[in-house]
Amino acid sequence: MTMTAFHHNNTSEGKRFRLVKYFALASFLIFIIFSFPFSVYISTKARDILTKNYENYALLLGENLTHQVYQNFMIPIVLIRNEPIKLSDEDQRNLMDKVVRNSIHGFNVDIVNLYSISQKVIAYSTDPELIGKRAEETPGYLKAVNGQQSSELISGGKTSWGWGLKDLGSDKKIRVYLPFRLVERTTGAEFVIAVFEIIQNLKEQYRSIVEFQFLTIGLSILIMAFIFTALLLIVRKAEKIIEKRSREQSELEEQLHLAERLASLGEMVAGVSHEIKNPLGIIQSTAELLHDLPETDQAQKKLSGIITEESARLNRVVTEFLDFARPPSINFQVCDLQDIIRKNLSFLSPEFKKKGITVHEKLNGGSFILQADQDLLYRALMNIFINAIQSMDHSGAITVRVMDQKDHLKVTIEDTGKGIDKDNLKKIFNPFFTTKEKGSGLGLAIVRKIIEGHRGTIEIESVKASGTKVTIDLPKKRILD
Repeated sequence: MTMTAFHHNNTSEGKRFRLVKYFALASFLIFIIFSFPFSVYISTKARDILTKNYENYALLLGENLTHQVYQNFMIPIVLIRNEPIKLSDEDQRNLMDKVVRNSIHGFNVDIVNLYSISQKVIAYSTDPELIGKRAEETPGYLKAVNGQQSSELISGGKTSWGWGLKDLGSDKKIRVYLPFRLVERTTGAEFVIAVFEIIQNLKEQYRSIVEFQFLTIGLSILIMAFIFTALLLIVRKAEKIIEKRSREQSELEEQLHLAERLASLGEMVAGVSHEIKNPLGIIQSTAELLHDLPETDQAQKKLSGIITEESARLNRVVTEFLDFARPPSINFQVCDLQDIIRKNLSFLSPEFKKKGITVHEKLNGGSFILQADQDLLYRALMNIFINAIQSMDHSGAITVRVMDQKDHLKVTIEDTGKGIDKDNLKKIFNPFFTTKEKGSGLGLAIVRKIIEGHRGTIEIESVKASGTKVTIDLPKKRILD
């Protein structure tokens, strides 16, 4: 697993605001509450419209039937033959039956009844068993007696699942009542002498209506699902942006707190280092003077040599303290990053050979010009190369790359050393933190100050026992405050 040590956030992470979780739950409930009844309402309205069309069609069929009966039955019997209407007469009944069946042929009509208003019985029916049966004075029948046509749906079996949804297997028929009128020859007045009842089977037609209803509901729900998914993706993206902004804010706050702590620490270190440096120089010069006196014996020379050596080492540490405490004064000038890197590698080549380290220089012979402080960049890169060398006991490899990214140069230095464990990786930029037996722990802290002084960034990735990768990003041109 790769770990990144860049702008660490040492504060405990607060509870994450799960925007997607709350949105998904709320929007799901809203969609269920509103979308399903809405889709049912739309489908039911569509069903009612189609059903009304079938009713109108059935009324037209009934009007056509009454017209055919008048033309092909009433006129031949009453006007041509001048006979009274007696459907009990076999010839008249057969003629009526022929006219009716020719009129309803191909229209999926179950039954046609002709009610005699005077006798209130069925005078004719396509079902002979119903002839003579007493008329039921239903609202539709009574309207027809009064000269008004009407229609109604007849449902059979289970017809509803709630919400207006119909059963696909239910039987569905339509009943039409139509007045059968005659005109008085002398006065021209119309009067109703009979009522036609037509029962038409709409099972297949109604099945298509119900299928359309379910299709409408399904499409509505599918569209709602697509909308919900799209909104969910948008909110998920928004949540990631919010989390990213939150992390960036936390990192900036941590950097601000760190900068404040380092500023206070730097002031203290600068004061202490200044007080130490002057007497330390006196101690070193005095030890050198004692070493060169003629009367000094070998034992004294050895002790004075140790004092001189340790004073020089302590002076280097104090110098590092001062370098860390003082903001680096950057002397921007045009320089070639390739030259700085090769100067480092040339200086360290004896150490590379001594440890058997192979250096892969992947600069492609290019020129990488930028505005920077050549000496400070040299020092920063030197520190990184030395850390890479110290991470490898015997043999290994260091790979150096530079990539030109329009306005920036990206430098990567990878080694095959021991790597850094996760806990230490979080602390490597902290002042005075070190895993070495000797060292001030200020090396990488100073490196970061130099890189950030150039308005660049430094990032370190490491896998324990697999090596370390340092990535430095530098702007080509000086960025003014």
